[in-house]
Amino acid sequence: MAQSTKVSAVVIAYNDEANMRACLESLHWADELIIVDSFSTDQTTKISQEYTNRVYQHAFHGFGRLRNEAMAHASYDWVFSLDTDERATLEVRDEIRRYLAEGPKAQAYFVPRLNNFLGRWIKHCGWYPDYRQPQFFHKSHMRYHDDLVHESYSVTGQIGYFKNHVTQYPFRNIDQYFMKMDRYSSLMSKEMRRRGRRFHRHQLISHPLFTFLKMYVLRLGFLDGKPGLVLSGLYAYYTFVKYAKLWELTHNKSSC
Repeated sequence: MAQSTKVSAVVIAYNDEANMRACLESLHWADELIIVDSFSTDQTTKISQEYTNRVYQHAFHGFGRLRNEAMAHASYDWVFSLDTDERATLEVRDEIRRYLAEGPKAQAYFVPRLNNFLGRWIKHCGWYPDYRQPQFFHKSHMRYHDDLVHESYSVTGQIGYFKNHVTQYPFRNIDQYFMKMDRYSSLMSKEMRRRGRRFHRHQLISHPLFTFLKMYVLRLGFLDGKPGLVLSGLYAYYTFVKYAKLWELTHNKSSC
């Protein structure tokens, strides 16, 4: 059977009108573009419909489930997954085309991410190559787990790594960081509770401190200048908040 060289680009979206155009413009080369929105209240859906008629609405029940729902809409076997704050570079496009033309040696590929924060490309802090989950994969070999956030996955077959990176602009400014942090810390505390994680008082001190030292010292965040210092501090604060919310969930339940 001949190897398909067509690619379904899949994007999950929610209230991110500021990023939609740049994200979708970077995917103009894909054979189809699929967007799964979770009932955005800004212009995200309207902008998406300018680029494709394959826009679907799915209620949010966690990122893992949402990604599986989005993947199910793909017409082609090979899927390239991109978040709204990411951009597919021409080099990544060419690498995808080359793999498909030659016949992929793996069933799922990690793609490096180069993140921009406060106007600087972050090369340290554990943010590069920033492999989180495969972004290019054969859909019959990839499955996300039903995690609320920081979703895990299962791959059947070989895993490969791209040489070229996508770019990512995760936070436009510090205010947006705090908006995202509030949502993600709530989801993460619920996920930890769902997994049976127990709260211990020392986690409010030891875990944020370790997060800062890991990012700024062990992972050389100091080489990223002031943005590296700010980023390390913000992630330490995020760690504190998610454990504080875990305590709140535990305390509220035990008080019922």
